Amino acid sequence: MIPEGAAEEHRSIAGTFGEKVRGVGDWDAPTPVAQWRARDVVRHLVEWFPAFLADGSDIKLAPGPDVDADPVAAWEHHAAAVQAVLDDPANADVTFAHPRLPQMPLPRAIGEFYTGDVFMHTWDLARATGQDDTLDAERCEVMVRGMEPLDEMLRQSGQYGARVPVPDDASWQDRLIGFIGRDPGWTP
Repeated sequence: MIPEGAAEEHRSIAGTFGEKVRGVGDWDAPTPVAQWRARDVVRHLVEWFPAFLADGSDIKLAPGPDVDADPVAAWEHHAAAVQAVLDDPANADVTFAHPRLPQMPLPRAIGEFYTGDVFMHTWDLARATGQDDTLDAERCEVMVRGMEPLDEMLRQSGQYGARVPVPDDASWQDRLIGFIGRDPGWTP
């Protein structure tokens, strides 16, 4: 979102996601993402990002605990590793050069692609496990407004399902959840 605030933004969003992770009572609970269980939300975040980071930089995250054995430890290890990358002043001016994206500062790439993903998946995990699923409305609005012009490209990427229609007066959270292909009214 804001490159100069990428470390603080990640600390906050990953911290909130971590609270949800520690609050899970049933790691096999179904989620709003078809075919995923609660542990798969954590698995997704800890598995896709290290390869993405390595594809665009020389930074390699050390593997952590196995998600199946200990999803909480896996998340905490991963979140701390990403936070260390963002907190390291030497990375502030690193150019992220992923082969499928325009070059950008590393903190911006992490904020836009990864921290945003953690933010959205917070809803999935919270909703699946009966926790408070309220997301920051201002961030939801910024994300929806930023993604709407890219709608066709995002759908073609396969990263989002078909948009779920929501009422014109829906909250920004429901608009975001619908945009990324989830039913805001989904329940386990």
